[in-house]
Amino acid sequence: MAYRKIEEYDEKTTKELAGHVKAILKLLGEDPEREGLVKTPERVAKAWQFLTQGYEQSGETIVRSAVFTEPYSQMVLVKDIELFSLCEHHMLPFVAYIPNGRITGLSKIARVVETYARRLQVQERLTEQIRDCIQESLHPLGVAVVIEAMHTCMSMRGVEKSNAVTTTSAFSGIFLKSFKTRNEFLQLIGK
Repeated sequence: MAYRKIEEYDEKTTKELAGHVKAILKLLGEDPEREGLVKTPERVAKAWQFLTQGYEQSGETIVRSAVFTEPYSQMVLVKDIELFSLCEHHMLPFVAYIPNGRITGLSKIARVVETYARRLQVQERLTEQIRDCIQESLHPLGVAVVIEAMHTCMSMRGVEKSNAVTTTSAFSGIFLKSFKTRNEFLQLIGK
């Protein structure tokens, strides 16, 4: 399954989801038949399908769709990739890998980030999924992923702290073994 954004929605899924949204509106004390809400269940159903389209995609397939033989063995860093997830609003992920004879298109890294972000997510799992996908798809000498995130679930409700930033990291290969390589990565991303 290749990378694609949802443009057409499955009618059966849309209808089922819309029915659940309609029931939720009723439980909240709303009238889903009033003018302003008549189309809301279908809109929400389509929004959920769009926001969770990562379940229909494979990060490994995305990376492998653009792999090239290249004798480059220095760090490749893609940074400041914006991503949004249902539970969190993530900003500024940094993904780096050191090729082992094979590279991938740089846009594929951003698409991998989006694929895993477009699932119900927690930041810790997201960080590791991105690392594991690149490691398993390219078999590089190492992968480094750092995600800095602002979580709307912390800013909109609960503790209501809108400026809190959470940072997670996941490393493999040479990024775990070599302090020098890891430091170079952290300097490049300004950490």
